[in-house]
Amino acid sequence: MCNLLEMKEVQFREALREAMSEEMRRDESVFLMGEEVAEYNGAYKVSQGMLDEFGAKRVIDTPIAELGFAGIGVGASMNGLRPIVEFMTWNFAILAADQIINSAAKMLQMSGGQYGCPIVFRGGNGQAGQLAATHSQSFEAFYAHVPGLKVITPSNPYDAKGLLKSAIRDNDPVVFLESEKMYGDKGEIPEGEYVIPIGVADVKRKGSDVTIVTFGKIIKVAHQAAELLEKEGVSCEIIDLRTIRPIDYAAVVESVKKTNRCVVLEESWPLASISSEIAYHLQQYAFDYLDAPVQRVTQTDTPFAFSTSLIDEALPNVERLVKAIKTTLYRN
Repeated sequence: MCNLLEMKEVQFREALREAMSEEMRRDESVFLMGEEVAEYNGAYKVSQGMLDEFGAKRVIDTPIAELGFAGIGVGASMNGLRPIVEFMTWNFAILAADQIINSAAKMLQMSGGQYGCPIVFRGGNGQAGQLAATHSQSFEAFYAHVPGLKVITPSNPYDAKGLLKSAIRDNDPVVFLESEKMYGDKGEIPEGEYVIPIGVADVKRKGSDVTIVTFGKIIKVAHQAAELLEKEGVSCEIIDLRTIRPIDYAAVVESVKKTNRCVVLEESWPLASISSEIAYHLQQYAFDYLDAPVQRVTQTDTPFAFSTSLIDEALPNVERLVKAIKTTLYRN
């Protein structure tokens, strides 16, 4: 481990690049494949310079055929390699869902333990502005529903690097969901080696009156709401799940035992969501500590729109989150 006091500021994309490059230097079985990852340096420049360092056998441009190259990745992982499969966007990866869900997730069980599948599927997730309904979907709950997969959604460069390194080393298939709107975000990371364990949530802000549980880029809304409510004397604790499967339920329960209230903030749709799962778990294991029903703030239950005004209506925002928090405090 490095001296954590030696820090540097990097972009989210640079943190991901460092994670992949370090792991490829460390382990020759690791390689990167996907659309435009090599000659073009990545659709979002995440893999910039990696072709020059590692060569065309380890940084591989693929055709626009998600099902095909995801299948190649699964086969490679079954034969001793550790692929990183980049999708330009997780919306395109719907085409590869058969390989992710029916092959990667189930291979260890179906082979009676004879074949593992150490593979990372990663790329942009969620809405990124005016890209309309088929290019603006959040897939955390979709993949978290599947046994055999691990699902990670980092919210900052520090978590992104540490979690991606852990994902590449993990012996199970990992779905790594980034955000197209975060690749340019800046944050501090240590100069040297570090990893973050999969399945451990992080308290991003300590508080005493209400727990906000969230993950991914929508955490920015949580911080904005917390700062606004602090002026009104409301102390918000923010828990970043970071890993969506497995979920660190214990961290959520411990926080709610202290605050006695909870609001779950999620970018995706409300039905069968991560917020639904958290709400169920709290009523099952922290019921006696709750002083108010758990509230949820999610995207509206509609396909995403192209219109900017409709986008603003659909997404969770500070106003809706503040209202939900005040509901738990019986201040509405």
